[in-house]
Amino acid sequence: MKILLLTLALSGAALGLAQAQELPYQLPPKAIAALADAPPIPRVSFASNGQWMLLQDVQAMPAISDVSQPELRLAGLRINPRTNGASRVNYATNLRLRRLPEGKELLVQGLPAKARISEVQWSPDNTKIAFTHTTSDHIELWLVDVASASARLVPNLFLNGIFGSSYEWMSDSKTLIARAVVGGRGEAPSTLAAPAGPVIQENVGKAAGARTYQDLLHTPVDERLFDYYGLAQVVKVGLDGRMAPLGQPGIVQEAEPSPNGRFILVKKRHRPYSYTLPVSSFPMRVEVINLEGLVVKELAELPLADNVPTSFDAVPTGQRRHGWREDAPNTIFWVEAQDGGDPKKTTDVRDRIFALPAPFDGQPQELAALPLRFQDIHWGTDKLALVEGRRWSDRHETMWTLDLATKTSLTPLFDRSTQDTYADPGTPYLTRNAQGRYVLATDGTSESIYLLGTGASAEGDRPFVDELNVRTKKSQRWWRSEAPYYEVPVALLDLNKRLFATRRESAQEAPNYVLRDARSNKVTPLTRFANPYASLGNLQKQVLKYKRADGVELTANLYLPPNYKKEDGPLPTLMEAYPVEFKNKKDAGQVKGSPYTFTRLNWGSPVFWVTQGYAVLQGTSIPIVGEGTKEPNDTYVEQLKASAKAAIDEGVRLGVVDAKRVAVMGHSYGAFMTANLLAHTDLFKAGIARSGAYNRTLTPFGFQGEERTYWEAPEVYNQMSPFNYANKIKTPILLIHGEADNNSGTFPIQSERFYNALKGHGATVRYVVLPAESHGYAARESIMHMLWEMNSWLDKYVKNPGSAVATPEASNAPVK
Repeated sequence: MKILLLTLALSGAALGLAQAQELPYQLPPKAIAALADAPPIPRVSFASNGQWMLLQDVQAMPAISDVSQPELRLAGLRINPRTNGASRVNYATNLRLRRLPEGKELLVQGLPAKARISEVQWSPDNTKIAFTHTTSDHIELWLVDVASASARLVPNLFLNGIFGSSYEWMSDSKTLIARAVVGGRGEAPSTLAAPAGPVIQENVGKAAGARTYQDLLHTPVDERLFDYYGLAQVVKVGLDGRMAPLGQPGIVQEAEPSPNGRFILVKKRHRPYSYTLPVSSFPMRVEVINLEGLVVKELAELPLADNVPTSFDAVPTGQRRHGWREDAPNTIFWVEAQDGGDPKKTTDVRDRIFALPAPFDGQPQELAALPLRFQDIHWGTDKLALVEGRRWSDRHETMWTLDLATKTSLTPLFDRSTQDTYADPGTPYLTRNAQGRYVLATDGTSESIYLLGTGASAEGDRPFVDELNVRTKKSQRWWRSEAPYYEVPVALLDLNKRLFATRRESAQEAPNYVLRDARSNKVTPLTRFANPYASLGNLQKQVLKYKRADGVELTANLYLPPNYKKEDGPLPTLMEAYPVEFKNKKDAGQVKGSPYTFTRLNWGSPVFWVTQGYAVLQGTSIPIVGEGTKEPNDTYVEQLKASAKAAIDEGVRLGVVDAKRVAVMGHSYGAFMTANLLAHTDLFKAGIARSGAYNRTLTPFGFQGEERTYWEAPEVYNQMSPFNYANKIKTPILLIHGEADNNSGTFPIQSERFYNALKGHGATVRYVVLPAESHGYAARESIMHMLWEMNSWLDKYVKNPGSAVATPEASNAPVK
């Protein structure tokens, strides 16, 4: 059967007629197609004992027949009803093991045919690996014996994977806790029955604002479908295949065993559901059960969270964030807001952290009182935990040390702006302990921790490994990435020997993994992945540094065709960007990225067009700054224009950008930016906007970094909406949108209504709907056609403006 793509296009250029067009999927030029088809680089993970490396071959782009499988969109989830799991999973297809440092690579034997592997987890003792395999009609659990590199199926177990992770290892490495599909549940509810009555929602005097979510429940039928596919049974699974159900079935979102394996923390969602909020806001029962399935403690019965303020730091009242203390045998912790969940209320204590050890019959112990909103806690030992708190309004964060043995007050370790990348001390490294739980890697005395950082600096990112004494706050640098490489630490394998693994790459060398000895500086290669883009030749890359008119420092990655010479003169140019909000100019002007990174050509990259003779400005800085009491978006348009002009001017100064032939492109918030630039400047010959939102009154309770509502800042919403300026856009614009977009705020109707507004004012516009695609595109047919559309648009309106490039013949078929 011939697969067709539905588009809205301008055909019959001489007549300027707007017609619907039914067009088969197209392929871009061979050079672009070959790069898009390049095999992905394998995923890599390391055993916590440092003795093994696992390599996962990643599936290539799936076919549209796979992407367009049946899908239910319920409560913010996307469910494949055939498998009872999440749809749109990026699978691995093969597993390989290698003993470190220089052992032979072993292909795991016994894997299922045409494997679709996900949820890969090492056992706590590193002797086994578990993974799920998704068949055509269910999800299976498989086990790998590491020593023999052999895999086997756990029979008679069908997993419920709608919430993602469907199983967890227990500390004995012999047992797993899984969420299984409930047998005997009968047939799925019919979607064809006549409705019994209207769907009614009502609110009686309670403020219950909500951001704009996709895939929500809409009808009682949706509720019954969610009940059916969400129903799961917690099951204890042995390596011998023996299984025992634990507790009662329900909408089990999480079932996490305690570190010592004696208890299980279970979180169940239940009615009443909401038609305006996703499952994360549904009522939830939090309880602890034992290995006989008996409830030993009901921790919380949390109501529907439908009255949470829309501010970014807002949270529900009552208990939240329940989890196990990872370094203790069986202690539960949780957090409670002290400000009613409203960050706009003035208070000295924003959140409190509580803990309750087994047998869970005592009074909760307060561990800490935070002046900021709780973000995370990293457990280490009785003497050391790290607590993170943040405040959105000024982008402030603090990390404290906490001595759990003495219950001493929090001691600040780091206090900084989240946007000051130069001052970022790095992320504390977590290692798996004997129970398989992630805890702080320490020197054994709880004095020193280890930090892995990006190393942002004025010369670009230079990742590092630091050892930090948390008492004296003195650090020792083990290692720092050096030119001409960009090298990222990924795993500390032996703290005593200072052995760690990094992913190393350069501008011309594909990423590969190496073993580093920080004492001797010896480097041992662990992988030898080939350059997937060898056909591109030596790509010319340069990190540009320049300023916009108000003095804010900017950067962009400039790519030029491999054989380009300066005497070739200025080139047609494609500029790609994504605006980011900042609270001060200093942070906004910090250098981003590195000149030594290997260029990865994912499906959305603009770099493909160097093969077609374009200069490409990728990752172009578009900072939107609002200092002090001013919000960034108060002057969004002015800053947008200034940043774009500065980038073009710098390219012209270098002699590589033809100012009369520049296009701008962006995805999501970048598409929103693209439309605004075409509405408010004449800098560009064409624009490409993919999966964007263009009318901010359709996201009235906040969007992106804007937490004010439409009614609090109507002038900001109106000024920032390119829909309101559709009559001003005369530059040709290509709109592309996934028919099944699941991103908050970027409903396909945003592009549909924008297209109609542009068409109604005589704009040159083409609107492409990619069937079955989400916010990010996946199917090979979709991606290839998207690249063809973009290339055709750029050739017609940028490279050869005014030329008579053939437009595919349109039909008179109705829009479907």
